[in-house]
Amino acid sequence: MSERTADEIAAIFTAAGDSVSLINSQTSKHDDETEAEWKTRIENNVKHLEIIKNYKKEDDTTSIWTTENFTAIDAAIVTGKKVYS
Repeated sequence: MSERTADEIAAIFTAAGDSVSLINSQTSKHDDETEAEWKTRIENNVKHLEIIKNYKKEDDTTSIWTTENFTAIDAAIVTGKKVYS
């Protein structure tokens, strides 16, 4: 796999916003899902954000991230973990 381009990294960061939005807007389960399903959905999105934060370059050491602001992502992770913990 080649190094991600700046555009690819920006797209990944932007897409992470979908998980942030889902976590922040899902303060209770949908009528068509069980409590367990809701918690699993939130947990999966938290794990997704944690994986994204840990993306590395090809050297498997250096982060792909440079000046991105992870404040909203970090807050969503904390919020989400409160749901399924």
